[in-house]
Amino acid sequence: MEIINTINTLLTDRFGELGPLYAVGVLGLLMVALTLPALLRKQVDPLDKLKRETRAMNEGAGREPSATLRPTSRADKLDRFSTFLEPQDEEEFSAIRLKLMQAGYRSKSAVRTFHFAQFALGISLLILGVVYTVVKSATGEIGTTSLILSIIIPGGVGYYLPKYWVERRVQTRQQEITNGFPDSLDMMLVCVEAGQSLDQSIVRVAKEMRAGFPDLAAEFEIVANEMKAGKDKVQVLKDMSERCGVADIASFVTVLVQSATFGTSIAEALRVFSAEMRDKRVMRAEEKANVLPTKLTLGTMMFTVPPLLIILIGPSVYAIYETLSNSNF
Repeated sequence: MEIINTINTLLTDRFGELGPLYAVGVLGLLMVALTLPALLRKQVDPLDKLKRETRAMNEGAGREPSATLRPTSRADKLDRFSTFLEPQDEEEFSAIRLKLMQAGYRSKSAVRTFHFAQFALGISLLILGVVYTVVKSATGEIGTTSLILSIIIPGGVGYYLPKYWVERRVQTRQQEITNGFPDSLDMMLVCVEAGQSLDQSIVRVAKEMRAGFPDLAAEFEIVANEMKAGKDKVQVLKDMSERCGVADIASFVTVLVQSATFGTSIAEALRVFSAEMRDKRVMRAEEKANVLPTKLTLGTMMFTVPPLLIILIGPSVYAIYETLSNSNF
């Protein structure tokens, strides 16, 4: 704090009361200038090069420009900043992409959009903090600590807000998948026992569960499409387990893989596992019901005991007060 106070005194003596604010502004401009080369640096995309050559050939031959080689969207505008917005470490990139897939964001540019949201919100709220500090310093004196907190806290909130949103989305999605999974297992068991294959039963379950549990239905649709495309069934199921991030889905995948490996009946495995999932859902409901009285204790103490004490003890306190008042006179 002594160093900060010394710097604040020097800036105030040299530039006046707004000296610390000027220093923060210059520091921000310096940081923006340092990040501009990384933002403007972009590797040449072979598809963009081929597209430019094709357009030049068509214009030279007097023909209409051909259709784009790939569909464009608003997210493609962030391609030039991909080296800045996307982690260059493969492990870090995979971890962020997996987290976004668990949250339901499976597009190609999800990681890029996520980091752009962090950058944009952080800079925007940081600018709002600077504006608020300027207004407050113009109307009255502001300390160095308040100056720093008024600028840094909004920027930090804006930076971590997308991460908080993704975490909440992951929790909500996993809870929805957990709630709908026992019903999907029962339906899958009925389809398998009716004579359908596992692939057909997954397609049927995805169709029927779309209205009540759209996230779970979307996962089953992805599994069905990947199986139709010829991808290995075991790998498809393991990918589903990673995308969901739910322990029940991981156990379900393990049961199916073991059933396919050892050649046991899938219908029997589904029957046992679905019964276990139903029991587990009942246990979760009972757990929430048992925890409810504990959560209500604080509310009961705050909103029931004080009025009860006022009703029971209030008249006695008033009578004692009246007696003491009369005895004094």
